[in-house]
Amino acid sequence: MLTKRIIPCLDVKDGRTVKGVNFVNLRDAGDAVELAAVYAEQGADELVFLDITATVEGRGTLLELVRRVAHTINIPFTVGGGISSKADVSALLNAGADKVSINSATVRNPDLINELALEFGSQCIVVAIDTRQVERSELKGQREQSLDTLHSTLYTNLVHTHGGRKPTELGTLAWAKEVEERGAGEILLTSMDTDGTKNGFALELTSAISRNANIPVIASGGAGNMEHFYDVFTTGYADAGLAASIFHFKEIEIPALKQYLHERGIPMRMSR
Repeated sequence: MLTKRIIPCLDVKDGRTVKGVNFVNLRDAGDAVELAAVYAEQGADELVFLDITATVEGRGTLLELVRRVAHTINIPFTVGGGISSKADVSALLNAGADKVSINSATVRNPDLINELALEFGSQCIVVAIDTRQVERSELKGQREQSLDTLHSTLYTNLVHTHGGRKPTELGTLAWAKEVEERGAGEILLTSMDTDGTKNGFALELTSAISRNANIPVIASGGAGNMEHFYDVFTTGYADAGLAASIFHFKEIEIPALKQYLHERGIPMRMSR
């Protein structure tokens, strides 16, 4: 059985790690390089680095900071933010990233997923899906993309781009299936509704995506205690659980979390 992964996330703005609630009200959470080193030492399975304002500000990811983080850690490292071309991906991989996470550019140009998977291999292409539940009344005149009538509640979840600032007409479940078909190696699924709330992951949404996908799904948004991770691995069928503030502010220590999950039958990579 494949082990489940625990992944801390560094949301970076102006070179500092930040964290908010529902993608707003950001507060400082510390130095990205220092946090990365701590998480690698604690036994995190991977690390995600997201330059959360790169797309909005129309610039590339902070390459020098990526280099410094990559030099500090010895675990798989995914970087996202402002990626829109093969050149961007190449630059990040050369700076030390193992994988790249792309959102806005793939919505704007879905063929980019095919191109990047062909050029660099699906194993390093992660498509990030930021999604928010939208009232049906808000969908009038918009194109809903459904995949499975069994999950009709998902029709109200729409993909958002530009750090969650811009809603699209893409149905979340249908987009997840499309990115897989186009060659994505993983999906990073973030529920904007649960992000930063510490009330738990979006289990119904995560389950629907995970059970329809043939590629790993990383669940993000809402972790507040150890039980939430257990729930997202069992009820949500996620392959990995990603969190930020509970790790940044030492509310949960990664070794303790992994021991908790291991004792409850969740396959974990345990540090010796």
